[in-house]
Amino acid sequence: MRLNKRLVELGFCSRRNADKLIKEGRVKVNGKLASLGEQVEDIDDIEIDGDIVAKDDEKILIAYNKPRGVVCTESNVEKSEKISDKIKEFGFGKRLFTVGRLDKDSTGLILITNDGDLAKDITNTHKNYEKEYEVRVNKPITSEFLKKMERGVFITEINKKTKPCKTHRFGLEEYRFSITITQGLNRQVRRMCKELGYHVVDLKRVRIMKLKIGNLKAGEFKIINKSELF
Repeated sequence: MRLNKRLVELGFCSRRNADKLIKEGRVKVNGKLASLGEQVEDIDDIEIDGDIVAKDDEKILIAYNKPRGVVCTESNVEKSEKISDKIKEFGFGKRLFTVGRLDKDSTGLILITNDGDLAKDITNTHKNYEKEYEVRVNKPITSEFLKKMERGVFITEINKKTKPCKTHRFGLEEYRFSITITQGLNRQVRRMCKELGYHVVDLKRVRIMKLKIGNLKAGEFKIINKSELF
């Protein structure tokens, strides 16, 4: 079977995209650089950008840098860009879904997979997995504000107090800080800030568990391994 057809069969991408990847020298077969029209067998190991392509019986896990304006819900009254449409453009040919959400105005790291067990594990609030955000607010932050965030904030709108968390100042910056939480309440960081009299101007998720966003640009994705999370 031709290599490009095998990549389509594995649900990785379209035949056209496969040929493009091969031309760019990003594909290897059994450790050797692949060539257009190359024949492969089912037992051959195919790598793209150093990662083994998932077989049909294997699960896919993707790190995606969500741009501002893209929504993670299907009920889209504002007719904004949906993340489900972005996922289709990835070209995997499989049903993939997000692990948790980021609101429309937030950016940064979000996981996409077809592994329901993994998604259930990551979103299990009892596991206390960390998620880190960089936040910019509308007025200078104070030590008292950060202490209150760390102790947990009672959110009137949902009648619930958040779990204790960690915060960090960025040197002498007055308007920006990072926060690490272990919950996934809807618009949690924005609501916490609002309760304390602050308005979030910019919110970016930069880490999920061990995985950092690194130099992944807005709108870009990469295949990752579970070991990069745990």
